[in-house]
Amino acid sequence: MAGRREILTTRQMRALEGTAINSASVTGAALMERAGAGVVTEVLTFWPEYAQQPGRAVILCGPGNNGGDGYVIARQLASCGWQIRLAALAPPVTPDARAAAAGWIGTVAALDDIGPEDFPPGTLCIDALFGTGLTRPLPDECAAPLRLAAACGCPIVAVDILSGLCADSGRVLGGLDLPAVALTVSFQRARLGHLLAQGGELSGALRLVDIGLDSWMKGVDGPALLAGPQPALAKRAGHKYDHGHALILGGGSGQGGAARLTARAALRVGAGLVTLACPPDALAENAARLDAVMLRPVPDRAGLERLLEDRRFNALALGPALGLQRARDLVPVALASQRAVLLDADALTAFADAPGTLFSALHPGVVLTPHGGEFARLFPDLARQLVAPAPTGPAFSRLDAVRQAAARAGCTVLLKGPDTVIATPGGEARIAAAVGEAAAPWLATAGSGDVLSGIIAGLLARGFPPLDAAATGAWLHAEAARDFGPGLIAEDLPGRLPSVLRMLGC
Repeated sequence: MAGRREILTTRQMRALEGTAINSASVTGAALMERAGAGVVTEVLTFWPEYAQQPGRAVILCGPGNNGGDGYVIARQLASCGWQIRLAALAPPVTPDARAAAAGWIGTVAALDDIGPEDFPPGTLCIDALFGTGLTRPLPDECAAPLRLAAACGCPIVAVDILSGLCADSGRVLGGLDLPAVALTVSFQRARLGHLLAQGGELSGALRLVDIGLDSWMKGVDGPALLAGPQPALAKRAGHKYDHGHALILGGGSGQGGAARLTARAALRVGAGLVTLACPPDALAENAARLDAVMLRPVPDRAGLERLLEDRRFNALALGPALGLQRARDLVPVALASQRAVLLDADALTAFADAPGTLFSALHPGVVLTPHGGEFARLFPDLARQLVAPAPTGPAFSRLDAVRQAAARAGCTVLLKGPDTVIATPGGEARIAAAVGEAAAPWLATAGSGDVLSGIIAGLLARGFPPLDAAATGAWLHAEAARDFGPGLIAEDLPGRLPSVLRMLGC
């Protein structure tokens, strides 16, 4: 998906197609033909054995343009020697779909005629039922052949998106049990539903086909972007203070491991200096475990105020194992300093009973990095909407929730998860999706979030704006996990950052 960073809603994609068609530069039928040809190409690339020996496919077609794509795919695969069993839910209803169906000279079965005998080993099931156009739960007569294909061990290819998924949220409409697909082939840009919620789990490998709409992308209003590396990750020449001084606030004796993980990550990602400030009784413990990270005693609120008189501290991170009372004392001081500030873990939970108190002190230089539980404590109404049933689409999404949270808090908010979402108060958004082929399940381990806090804090110290620091940090975090692989523990993550940065030419 390199070079295709925008992530579109269904409305944005329809507007893009409509603009192209209204320009008279392309027709809907031509776009459908390109889409079908693109699916065939991606199938033959994903399963190269079929390029040598034609296979067998069951193609499920709906009545709209997604079904029209299915008729084009059937025709093109048949011309390559494939055995095709095409089943339709209903006759096509759009002009372009009717034209595509007229080009198919084979038989058309009813959807409920599909049975186990249609799925011998090696058969592909191609889902061209509804795609992104579905706004209601998938009818059981449509879900049944998909479940049957999965039960028979036959890979499923989704055209545009797995039918039954909300393309704007990734949630399964109606809470149905849908099978995962092996391959999703979509067009021009990824949709939110490919990456968020269950969509990230069910969409399999995602491939994007260029159907010639890039000339009109500039007219798309406010898309989210995929997170990725930034050119500024390469360190320029200069003094260590030219690259910032990150201050990590740690907890008491026996509670320092989380802050040490944060501090090491901040240093590894390129902050010029990192200082861990902890209560005096924790100094010896931290000194025994740290070398390049400096230490300062900060017993209380007044101690932090004195330390921050040194203006060279330009980014602060508070939260990991900080302790709730210590967080209540220190967070207001950190925010009042008007530096770049990252708040995580205890720094968020400490204000769960009065989130408005926290929000009133926040400023645009702050990044909040809650996981799902912390998000629910600060934004309970938004969290409830995320878990409420989604009977129709477009369903409330994690992107919706984070955009509203950022607007309410007045700062950048990062909601952790395999589908990490970051947004600013103005609605600018990034998605760092460790799903599908980019999955990094090893990040589900104690302490990995503390490392993410350190990476972001280090980037803030280096001068990255909050959105860029959070999005780039989330991408680096997952990339480091993928670089290490199975068996990862949080301590491994900072040590993998040099490998990732080297890969990027930094």
